[in-house]
Amino acid sequence: MSSTRALTAAQERRLVTYLDDKLLELTRGYKKRSEENAVLPTLTLYLDAATRIMAMILQIPPVDPSTAVRTAFLLRLTHDVLASIPGYPADPITIPYLQDWLDDLDQAWSAVLQAQIWHPDHGVSDLVLSADEVAAGKKSSAITQTESTRLRSLLIGGSATIEEWLGGQLHRRPRTIDEEDEEEEEDMECVADVEGMLERLGVQDDYDQLFSRTLHQLGALSGFIPPT
Repeated sequence: MSSTRALTAAQERRLVTYLDDKLLELTRGYKKRSEENAVLPTLTLYLDAATRIMAMILQIPPVDPSTAVRTAFLLRLTHDVLASIPGYPADPITIPYLQDWLDDLDQAWSAVLQAQIWHPDHGVSDLVLSADEVAAGKKSSAITQTESTRLRSLLIGGSATIEEWLGGQLHRRPRTIDEEDEEEEEDMECVADVEGMLERLGVQDDYDQLFSRTLHQLGALSGFIPPT
């Protein structure tokens, strides 16, 4: 795909069909993860499959009208992956691998929000349009307010879900009715346990900065810069 030329209508149809099929395969693989002949029985295999889809999405040229296709499919992938992570068990190998993948997702969104070109061999580069191209109407539109709101919601909600999922791996015993007064204290203990686990694995700082690039850029787009 050319980086500075929008997809033709035929190319876009083929790409949309391809990505739809791959995302459906990812969903089917997740739903059948516990079956004997599962294709995606572990989180690492699931994330590997998601990485291949993300790489294809990022190669879509950030030039209108293809810009909207790139954003729409990355939103869809983000939703599907963040919703599926808690369906897998975590272990000391999986957690750092997941953190690396989430950082890749953060970098992917950073590139999309900046309308950057992504090449599988060379990484990101800025989109440069000549004066003639601009005069001819070629442009790269920013994401819409609706897309921005949805993305922020996905990332913040996904971060909270991942924290709960990590806490669940500590095998907290269920509360009884008589223990309701101790709920707040136990929640604080669980947070401390999660932080301790992440620190032992060497990824505490990384999880503290989860999606920091994207959230900062979303804040800049809306006129609000979140505190660092």
